[in-house]
Amino acid sequence: MATVMQKIKDIEDEMAKTQKNKATACHLGLLKVKLAKLLRELLAPSSKGGGGAGEGFDDTKSGDARVDLVGFPSVGKSTLLNKLTGTFSEVCNS
Repeated sequence: MATVMQKIKDIEDEMAKTQKNKATACHLGLLKVKLAKLLRELLAPSSKGGGGAGEGFDDTKSGDARVDLVGFPSVGKSTLLNKLTGTFSEVCNS
């Protein structure tokens, strides 16, 4: 069984010798995915145990956001926004 470093070297060699064109774009993309997985494994080896707490990505829930509600007239866009935010928005009949 090859080591992680040997697998990375093999993938980089195959990427170097593969011609870059439309026909090989998918193959090169798959090689890049394999390479990224191996590099992630090399940087932070995963434990084979259960889903441990504190592992993975952390998403910060702060800041401003902009949301667009798109739809036909009189389908409840304003009503939904009012119910979700607990505010009142003016509605016109035009």
